[in-house]
Amino acid sequence: MDHFNHRLTDARNIGPVIAKKLNEIGIHSLTALAILTPVKAYIRLANQSKKTPPVSHYLYALQGALMNVYWIKLPKRLKKELIDKLEKERGRELKEI
Repeated sequence: MDHFNHRLTDARNIGPVIAKKLNEIGIHSLTALAILTPVKAYIRLANQSKKTPPVSHYLYALQGALMNVYWIKLPKRLKKELIDKLEKERGRELKEI
């Protein structure tokens, strides 16, 4: 987990655009992303955006950044787990309104 000590833009899958958006929602490090979780970070990004960000460019990318793996290399099973968690969190979010 040595890659957690680097800047966001040094992480795999996180370029300047995603890093800027993460900073806008209060995430300035991979440690902060890990604590919040990629799913919750994705939801915050989606809530802040006029258009829902693509899952592959954001949710999978954030998970891959934590694992130091390109998002496209994430196992299908993990991608499904992330989508399931996203749907569950969004359901909770809707119930709280």
